[in-house]
Amino acid sequence: MTIRAVVKGVGHYLPDRVVPNAAFEASIDTSDEWIKARSGIERRHFAAPGQTTSDLATRAARAALADAGMQADDLDAIILATSTADFTFPAAATMVQANLGMT
Repeated sequence: MTIRAVVKGVGHYLPDRVVPNAAFEASIDTSDEWIKARSGIERRHFAAPGQTTSDLATRAARAALADAGMQADDLDAIILATSTADFTFPAAATMVQANLGMT
């Protein structure tokens, strides 16, 4: 029996708060041009106070489900990799599972 994983939809979510490179100029002695030349980054999206990784991932998951034309209960698993988890335990993926109302 062959088991395979299939990506049927993709989604993303960016927080509303946008912070340009210029916001860092005074605090870290740099410039917008220096940052762009070395990293290509022009701006960052910062999560709102109290907004967690699982909150952001839930929004992205809902967009991916819509893209796939699926419901949360159609999923067999959620795989979420992050270095900024909400808590040590439970895993952020289980928080997304709960947020999506998966049984």
